[in-house]
Amino acid sequence: MLPSNWSRLPPCILVLVLALQVAALTPARRSIDPLIHASRVEKRSINQNPDGSHFIWLPQQEYSGQTFYDGFFFFNYPDPTNGHVNYVNESYARERRLVYVEDDGTVIMKADQETWLPRGQFRDSIRIESYARFDGGLFILDLAKAPWGCGTWPAFWTVGNDWPWNGEIDIIEGVHDNQHNQVAWHTAPGCRLDPSANFTGNIADGGGYQHLDCNSFINHNAGCGATEWSRASYGPLFDEQGGGVFVMKWDENSIAVWSFFRAAVPRDIDDGTPNPSEWGPPSANLSSTMCDIGRFFKNHAIIFDITFCGDWAGNSYATSGCPGTCDERLMDPNNFVEDTSLRNGREPQFRVAWAGF
Repeated sequence: MLPSNWSRLPPCILVLVLALQVAALTPARRSIDPLIHASRVEKRSINQNPDGSHFIWLPQQEYSGQTFYDGFFFFNYPDPTNGHVNYVNESYARERRLVYVEDDGTVIMKADQETWLPRGQFRDSIRIESYARFDGGLFILDLAKAPWGCGTWPAFWTVGNDWPWNGEIDIIEGVHDNQHNQVAWHTAPGCRLDPSANFTGNIADGGGYQHLDCNSFINHNAGCGATEWSRASYGPLFDEQGGGVFVMKWDENSIAVWSFFRAAVPRDIDDGTPNPSEWGPPSANLSSTMCDIGRFFKNHAIIFDITFCGDWAGNSYATSGCPGTCDERLMDPNNFVEDTSLRNGREPQFRVAWAGF
């Protein structure tokens, strides 16, 4: 429940401390490139398809430390979700230290936390998109802290270049002081979430009905999705317990998302040999039983962004328990104070792996 006393609301935290791994999966019927296999065999993980066939994950590419941002371009156009935000280019972001990498390799991304704004002016922030494109994979994000707070709308997601025909996968997303991460899928007509699929989250709902139809052209683009049960999956409690790890597994069978708070991260992830079959049910799971995964999801870039107000955080602000209006909240930089005490100091990584038989 949100606090009723507005004066006691915590400030927004507008920092992403990133540690990532990504394993891009090719169809299991394809053979492994012998050069990749020979160079990466020390970090392999055997997994099993539903039909009993086996395949392995292999790391292929890494984004980390001082070169982390080399793998992304900076989106500096108007926000497609109508957020009250100025997405800035890379040179400006580095000059204002909205993005930087610390000496220990910790990657930082944040919005402007210093400027008083006149009413109606937008706040500077960051949206980065990967140069690489993916048609599946095991995406592992080790996140030490994440933005939250009134009017704030951060996201970690993937999207195709012809939205919504090539799909969108929202892995981490929330607004205000929400305590539960919301996973969602947005597609062209014809894809539905199977409520009988195995997952632990609660099917997202609104207006008295469950969001099972992923069609972006209906229900105000709510898509289909599930809300995680854990209060440590988003917001202040996520930061307080040291962050955690999010995983999205995307193959021809399903698109599934797990989240693990810091003390419960599977050993195989830390060891670099991830094995989703050992993790138990995911928090959210879009099964191929009611959605042709290969048809509706393809050619995705990875995106991080921090926006404000807009289609979700703005439209829900009046019922969020937050003070004043979203525009008023945005004016004062003291509402967006960086808290650096929750950094975990782990070496950030963003690896891409290729898999087959």
